[in-house]
Amino acid sequence: MDDNDHFKEAARQLLEADGIAVLGAVSTTAEALRRFAELRPDFVLVDIDLGEESGFDLTLRLVDAVGGDPPNIILISTYDEMDFAEMIAASPAVAFLPKPSLSGGAINEILRRAAGTGS
Repeated sequence: MDDNDHFKEAARQLLEADGIAVLGAVSTTAEALRRFAELRPDFVLVDIDLGEESGFDLTLRLVDAVGGDPPNIILISTYDEMDFAEMIAASPAVAFLPKPSLSGGAINEILRRAAGTGS
């Protein structure tokens, strides 16, 4: 989820070129919760800064919506990770990924580590 339409489209193209199926791209918490319930993706990218909404709040709501094993949520941002280090560590997200480092390889590595199969 990201509130920037240009970034969503660029990210979709980049990830699909890297072999990652993008099931949806949304701009609001309500849309994210609805689409997540419909699609149950393997992972969710959530921008920390969603304008008037909070990516951290969305992350908690996604976990609550599942009621079982938490989804693999990867927080993304153009901000430096250190700006939000405590909040990232306290969140149920599996990782933080800077937007400039977004790639299929980076996501696959995060998911391998989250599953306990990475090095």
